[in-house]
Amino acid sequence: MLTAFLSALVFVIPLVTSYVLPHEANPDELYIVDKARRQTTRQYIVHNQCPSAVNLYIAGAFDSTIPHGGNVTRVLGTNAGFFYTDANLGTSTSEATAKTAFLDNYYYIVADPTYVNAGISVAPRHAATQGFCPVIECDTRGCPNTFPQPPTGGPPPSSGPPNPPYYQCPFANTDYDITFCPKGVFPTLTTTIHPFNTVNKCMDVRGAVFANGTPVQIYDCNGTPAQNWVLTRNSTKVQVAGTNFCLDAGSSPANGIGLKIWQCYDNLPAQQWYYTLDDRIALENQGFCTDLPSGNTANSVQLQTWQCTDNDIYQVWTV
Repeated sequence: MLTAFLSALVFVIPLVTSYVLPHEANPDELYIVDKARRQTTRQYIVHNQCPSAVNLYIAGAFDSTIPHGGNVTRVLGTNAGFFYTDANLGTSTSEATAKTAFLDNYYYIVADPTYVNAGISVAPRHAATQGFCPVIECDTRGCPNTFPQPPTGGPPPSSGPPNPPYYQCPFANTDYDITFCPKGVFPTLTTTIHPFNTVNKCMDVRGAVFANGTPVQIYDCNGTPAQNWVLTRNSTKVQVAGTNFCLDAGSSPANGIGLKIWQCYDNLPAQQWYYTLDDRIALENQGFCTDLPSGNTANSVQLQTWQCTDNDIYQVWTV
């Protein structure tokens, strides 16, 4: 019997000693430990106010797709790991993707300082009191009181609230609302645009002449304002950053029609694009895509519209 007891103890001890205090742990690892140990659970109500459906990931795994205006409720452990979406140029692995994490009663947001793919807010279902339980939000790049990358340490023990970017709601049975796009829109992205992952070539305004009718071409990337664009995933304008000029396909788009910039107008079909999940910049509901003629990456080749075709790498544009 003693032998059996010692054999069982070999399996029990690692489970106990492998537990790491929340402020020292990776949240995704603690999520797994939490489930195995059946610790206290709470409700996480995840809302989608983004202009399109979004994929929800929890602790590194795909959970569900939430429609615009919808929500899902998940009952999980208090160490639930990261919540995030890959919408609007985010990633399924959470790299360069805004996310929030929960470690016992602590919560925080991680956001790339240069780009937020989808705004996110966290609201404890408990009144804010004496610095505890505040609502936190990040919906633009450079938002304050967020971590630029997942923390490896944690706040020291304290009788008061932790210093931001950590936040705490140390009250029993507190549930949380998590909202994607709390402002109702995706953040915009200022970026260079490259043909089929050719990172040394950029979409360019010819001669940096910001005027109606200036051709849009391919050119060596050079870091000038002529190569900075603003767009979002899904329905979007493709606007020259810092100007009122947009990528324009003209009034009668067809195969071989050269692209240009033109003063931006709302709801103008020639400027209403759709940046697809497979990286095509398509005229919305018109069947034509932004195309690099014959895949020619020589400087000064003007871009054109061409019928959208599946698996055509000359219509792939990456940021």
